Amino acid sequence: MLDILDGLERTKFCGEFTTDDLDSEVVAHGWVANRRDFGDLVFVDLRDRTGKLQVVFDRSKFLDDYDKVDKLRNEFVISVCGKLVKREEDTIDPKSKTGYIEIRAVKMKVLAKSLPIPFQINEDDSPSDSVRLKYRYLDIRRDVVMQKLLLRNEICKIVRDFFDNNSFIEVETPILGKSTPEGARDYLVPSRVFPNKFFALPQSPQLYKQLLMISGIDRYYQIAKCFRDEDLRADRQPEFTQVDMEMSFVDKEEQVMQITEKLFVKIFKDTIGYDLGTLPRITYDEAMSKYGSDKPDTRFGLELVDISDLAKDCTLVPFKNAVLQGGSVRVINGKGMFEKLSRTELEKLVTFVKGTGAPGMSYITFEEDTPKSPLLKFFTKEQIDEIIKRTNATKGDVIFFVADAKNKIVLTALGKLRLHLAEKFDLIDKSKFNALWVVDFPEFEYSDEEERFVALHHPFTAPKDDCIKYLLTSPEKVYAKAYDIVINGYEVGGGSIRIHDPELQAKMFEALGMDDKKINELFGFFIEAFKYGAPPHGGLAFGLDRLVMLLSGSSDIKSVIAFPKIQTSADLVMEAPDFVTDKQIEEIHISLIKNNSEDKI
Repeated sequence: MLDILDGLERTKFCGEFTTDDLDSEVVAHGWVANRRDFGDLVFVDLRDRTGKLQVVFDRSKFLDDYDKVDKLRNEFVISVCGKLVKREEDTIDPKSKTGYIEIRAVKMKVLAKSLPIPFQINEDDSPSDSVRLKYRYLDIRRDVVMQKLLLRNEICKIVRDFFDNNSFIEVETPILGKSTPEGARDYLVPSRVFPNKFFALPQSPQLYKQLLMISGIDRYYQIAKCFRDEDLRADRQPEFTQVDMEMSFVDKEEQVMQITEKLFVKIFKDTIGYDLGTLPRITYDEAMSKYGSDKPDTRFGLELVDISDLAKDCTLVPFKNAVLQGGSVRVINGKGMFEKLSRTELEKLVTFVKGTGAPGMSYITFEEDTPKSPLLKFFTKEQIDEIIKRTNATKGDVIFFVADAKNKIVLTALGKLRLHLAEKFDLIDKSKFNALWVVDFPEFEYSDEEERFVALHHPFTAPKDDCIKYLLTSPEKVYAKAYDIVINGYEVGGGSIRIHDPELQAKMFEALGMDDKKINELFGFFIEAFKYGAPPHGGLAFGLDRLVMLLSGSSDIKSVIAFPKIQTSADLVMEAPDFVTDKQIEEIHISLIKNNSEDKI
């Protein structure tokens, strides 16, 4: 008989034992997930990361001190030694992968005891976020969390094997770098050695991976930590992980998209057995026009319809002016929603749309075959008939109208209304994964706050060849060699063909309003590198956390990260951020604004 007191070598993980191991002497380690005491018989569910295995302690056959068994409690860490046998017929659990077998223990060693835990790990009901994340090391013991981390590990392995098989080289890039304008706030790190100067944590490895292309690496990838000091939401964290890749000697979007698509198809097939198929391509303009979003969820309809040409000739002044001022009037047909929406609920939808930034919303109802609405008096019969035709409206439908002098406001409002209605009326098939590419993004977007055009992605994105002539004169006409991969309404990843010509890069900076001094301060090292032979190159990065969230069926990105931050960006386990000593502050040449606040996380 094996003696576990001589060492801690396990035979297998708990969930790996099968009927092939019957009648063999085994050693298993784990946590006591559940204990059922019947006097001379004690049943324990032993748990590790692979699952649970039943252990039976029989007083008459146990060769060790049975008092240790009597004192066992949930979450004690133990090693057991005994024979693996088939369960009695009336104790078989066909739902468990180890439900036909058990260990008849003869020896047991308690490796660690546990205090009473703050929540029940075995219960289906999840404790509150604040409790779970404060005791995340206990939360991870729950199978629902453990399986997500195992899925994450599986995806990482597939990624590494795929890139290795396609001649990519994994290269780590620095965490401490230079602060550059990339769209979100940087996390800054003061320097002890360089007074009044700061490192910045990377929002992405963008500059470094382009420098690697100049270095001759040719094909690079990295599973990279990234940091952005921005407001959090369900699919966003201040520190996150992205799978980053870059390829030399490519100048067409499809060259990067095709290899990325192969990787995604493989990930879905190998992890959950889902066939993504061939991902359709849709332009940015089409996505916005049809779905009101550049990351459209295409698992349901409710597409937007433009009626601006009709509205400009109606007599309703707000509609008419919206079109004349360069905006639009657009609609969504809520098929069959009339009987599901009371007048109060319709007014709540108006309030919802106003909350998106739109001035308001109007609607036409079809209780019968004929439309009803105060709007009707502002349109001719021919115009109403055309709206009905374009929206395919019939009895029981509701047509929702939004108008504004800014197209972006109209599209955003109806895009959010579309998603809201789909969730409200359960129009989404949650078993489907609709993946697609959004291509042909604008190179710039106008910032009302800064009163100038800014880069939609980043200033190293190559413009379409036929748009270069507009860079300095008509930036609104410039489209980029950029592409996003979208799954079920989430932007999972994005990339572009990069600018590799120093002259074109200089022109791009000029279009963004940067003078030579500013360019040299921020990107002087980068421009210098491009003077020494930069190949054409392009790449993409996708969010690992967000992908795991989708594949695991989760709705919150925190659930797939081992130790996530909460809404305030705080770490409840480590109780970070926290105060540091005056000496530490002095060493990094910083003075603090003193106050009487002792804020708690």
